[in-house]
Amino acid sequence: MSTVRKAAIALAAVSAMALTACGPTEDGAAGGAGTPTASPTGSVSAGPSTTPAPGASKSAAPSKPATPSKAPAPGSTDPDFDVFPCSTFDVKFTATLAEPTTGSYLLKITNKSSKACRALGHPVVTFGDLDGQATERGAAPGIEDAIRLEPGQSAYAGLMGGAKDGKGKTVDSIEMTMNTESDLKQTPLKASTPGLNVSPDKNSVTAWMNNAEDALSL
Repeated sequence: MSTVRKAAIALAAVSAMALTACGPTEDGAAGGAGTPTASPTGSVSAGPSTTPAPGASKSAAPSKPATPSKAPAPGSTDPDFDVFPCSTFDVKFTATLAEPTTGSYLLKITNKSSKACRALGHPVVTFGDLDGQATERGAAPGIEDAIRLEPGQSAYAGLMGGAKDGKGKTVDSIEMTMNTESDLKQTPLKASTPGLNVSPDKNSVTAWMNNAEDALSL
C-alpha cells in the first residue's frame, strides 16, 4: 500500500473517532433518557396560602349583636309622672271665716311631706255629726293639670255656707278628706267652723286652686 493511501485511511479513522466523542449519544438524543431535566425556577405551593396579600384587610371576627337600649318607662319624659295625689297624710288643713254674711270659709291645705304631691279635684267636706257632704261647685282640672304642691306649698278651696233661713243646722267643725282617685283609706282632718250653717243642698265647695282669691270668687 502506498504511503498516500495509508495517510488517508489514518485521517479518516481519526475523524470518525472525533465525531464519536463530540456527537450526541443515542440516549442523549432528543427525547432520550439522558437528556438533562431543567429544575423548576420556583417552588410549588402545596396548597392555598393562608397569609394575606400585602394591603389586603384581614377578615374581622364576627361582632356581638348590639344590646337594645331599654325603653323609657311610660310617662318618664313627664317630670310629674311620679308625683302622686295628696292625701290627708301629706297635708295640714285649716278653715278660716272669709265672709260672715254668707258664712263662707276659706279652706287651705299645705304640703307637710318631704316630696311633691298633686291636689286633685274638690275636697270632700262633711259637717261633723250631720249626714251628707258639701256639693262640688265648678269644674276641676284633669289629673294631668292638677295643682302640684312642693313641700311647704299650699292650695285653696272656697266653702259656701248655707243661708240662715231656719231650715238648716249650725256646726262648729268640719272634716275634710282629699280626692285621691283611689280606695286609699284616709284619716279625716278636722277644722273649726264656729256657727257654720248647714242647709240641705246649699253648701258647696270649689276645686283646689292656686290662690285664695280665685277660690272665694267662684
